[in-house]
Amino acid sequence: MLFCRGFSRIYTTLRKSLFGTDPSQSLLSNQYLYLTIKVCGGRETLSWSLPSLLGLGRQIHQSSSVIEVPTLASSAEYFFKVGMEGKRFCPTVLLLMATALSVHITEPPAAGVGDTLTTDLRTRQQSIAEITEMIHVASLLHDDVLDDADKRRGIGSLNAVMGNKLAVLTGDFLLSRACMGLASLKNTEIVSLLATVVENLVTGETMQMTTSSEQRCRYTGLQLCTNISSYCHHHGILLQKTYNKTASLISNSCKAVALLAGQTSEVAMLAFEYGKNLGLAFQLIDDVLDFTGMSASLGKGSLSDIHHGIVTAPILFAMEEFPQLHAVVYQGFDNPENIDIALDYLGKSNGIQRTRELAMKHANLAAAAIDSLPESSDENVRKSRRALVELTQRVITRTK
Repeated sequence: MLFCRGFSRIYTTLRKSLFGTDPSQSLLSNQYLYLTIKVCGGRETLSWSLPSLLGLGRQIHQSSSVIEVPTLASSAEYFFKVGMEGKRFCPTVLLLMATALSVHITEPPAAGVGDTLTTDLRTRQQSIAEITEMIHVASLLHDDVLDDADKRRGIGSLNAVMGNKLAVLTGDFLLSRACMGLASLKNTEIVSLLATVVENLVTGETMQMTTSSEQRCRYTGLQLCTNISSYCHHHGILLQKTYNKTASLISNSCKAVALLAGQTSEVAMLAFEYGKNLGLAFQLIDDVLDFTGMSASLGKGSLSDIHHGIVTAPILFAMEEFPQLHAVVYQGFDNPENIDIALDYLGKSNGIQRTRELAMKHANLAAAAIDSLPESSDENVRKSRRALVELTQRVITRTK
């Protein structure tokens, strides 16, 4: 527990307020989301933590498939064990969003939204967090195979420890469990949203794999903008890929949480906008940290993107300042000398700073979406909304 200038105010949101009154039906029923409000120099800040997804690991382990194949059980649980579960970023966002949207709805839910579900609302929203985490981990397992990565979250990647074939099959298994969880919600709109996430993940990775020298050259005319729709749809495959690989998961999952609550389409879109802009800010900072972070703190090798020939926002901004960098990008980064040249130009440019500024603008857009939600006098709702806003700043100031 952290204290600032000798005192703090602690609030803990327990199972009932986040997960409903029937926790026995939940995969994470023994988990809590801890929300801490601290006062420092007259300014209120929040911190939170989401304990490890042990319930999810147990649920995977109890599947009839993994009981028959113990090796699959071990590999499926690999990134859900204590100390190996990563940032748990998306589940934290979704559980906070679930409480942030606990407002009185004056109009009945739209047809088909929540009316066929038999479990408690909080349990269903929590299921979205669990499904999203399974999709996320599955995508990481597949990415590590494609990238021939040997590290993930500071430990050996699953493909390095157990081999590529089992890593791919484990990712497939997690996706199948996610599909089963989606089916249990019996809501076709939610299924469509999360199916779109999987499609976007595959599309984004394929775009990254098939980027040719001609396509890299096309980036040179790209004008980075702060308008999110232009950012994602009108300015090239690089930024479209960023949305597909990172922001789609968070945005569509946030919208799913809102729809399960029977919220209006306007509120659901605010949840979507929050997740979209938060995800873009998160990825932009990831792009920065790939150049500035230390390998030990990131849990993976620094400069991994450029070594894989991936052009990210810092290099893109550097190209705008130094047109001679275009030829290097066109040639690709198979030659180590090209990497050194690109890093030299990046160091002389404002590429890192401009990427941070772009991330800040998207973080501010995410915070504005939360500020636009209907007012509520419920203290748990207000705390969760403050936490979501605070999270936008945590994303852009993080170091790993």
